[in-house]
Amino acid sequence: MTARLADIAAQAGVSEATVSRVLNGKPGVAAATRQSVLAALDVLGYERPVRLRQRSAGLVGLITPELDNPIFPALAQVIGQALTRQGYTPVLATQTPGGSTEDELTEMLVERGVSGIIFVSGLHADTTADMTRYDQLRGQGVPYVLINGFSPKVQAPFVSPDDRAAMQLAVTHLAALGHARIGLAVGPKRFVPVLRKIEGFRLGMQARLGLAPDQCEELVQHSLYTLEGGQAAATALIDRGCTAVVCASDMMALGAIRAARQKGLHVPRDVSVVGFDDSPLIAFTDPPLTTIRQPVQAMGQAAVRALLEEIGGTPAPHSEFVFMPELVVRGSTASGPQGQRSAERPSSERRSAGDEDPTDG
Repeated sequence: MTARLADIAAQAGVSEATVSRVLNGKPGVAAATRQSVLAALDVLGYERPVRLRQRSAGLVGLITPELDNPIFPALAQVIGQALTRQGYTPVLATQTPGGSTEDELTEMLVERGVSGIIFVSGLHADTTADMTRYDQLRGQGVPYVLINGFSPKVQAPFVSPDDRAAMQLAVTHLAALGHARIGLAVGPKRFVPVLRKIEGFRLGMQARLGLAPDQCEELVQHSLYTLEGGQAAATALIDRGCTAVVCASDMMALGAIRAARQKGLHVPRDVSVVGFDDSPLIAFTDPPLTTIRQPVQAMGQAAVRALLEEIGGTPAPHSEFVFMPELVVRGSTASGPQGQRSAERPSSERRSAGDEDPTDG
């Protein structure tokens, strides 16, 4: 028992005496401190005493398309923790090929009396899908929030990363390294995040490299959001002369690295690769992946806040909360052909060139 008290005290950053007071339900402990001790119990895997167990304020459904892509478990963890802290019990419902559809999972959750539902990358992101299903859900009195993908036809809070800004960050980074032939590997065109990424890619290519939208057409390759999909897309883009590939997910980026290696090319010396998500463990790939980090923590917490406002009878704004992503530079990007040529020029030549045209940037 003493060892357990010491572990909990160390985890919570309080004294063993304080832990003992909380576990025994004694007064004189601040609410925040009490919560820290209870959180430490959960983190360390100890079961809470019966009198300290929080009665569930209700079930909240979380529907994800799959769990193979690490970004979805990461989002589920953030959302689940945020719901638990507010007294709700998260229920994870995952679609699988040949398994339950989003509509079937939604019906199952409604039948179980959930207080609300959070949809991650669901049919709301598909521009060809019938959005009346969400109107029907609202008609049943079930609040919901949607993550990744926006539709003006759905009156609900949306939470998204800024896909346009993400692609502009990637293109700016690669163009600064001297890459002039940059490809984009994305998913099927009918999805809102894909359309936004293409738009951001075109804006970046126009601003940094002077390419018109029609010149970007052959630099965009649609595929599946899988390692194999990334490999197929990158193979096509490398065959078109791309020295750098921006991918719509980290899984696709790993496929792009495989594609380059199968062609006998080195990443990043011959081909640079940028991912999207910054999934857990992606920093430990070979090479460590340069990627665009989705603000998972902020997005998950915002989705929970918006849903709890809806559940509490204060409807959240029926608009889109857009979160700025972040470029994380690691080892899968390096100087492109133009950058290499510039780096190989003698320093005296670079100085004389600068003397001739001091405005050359």
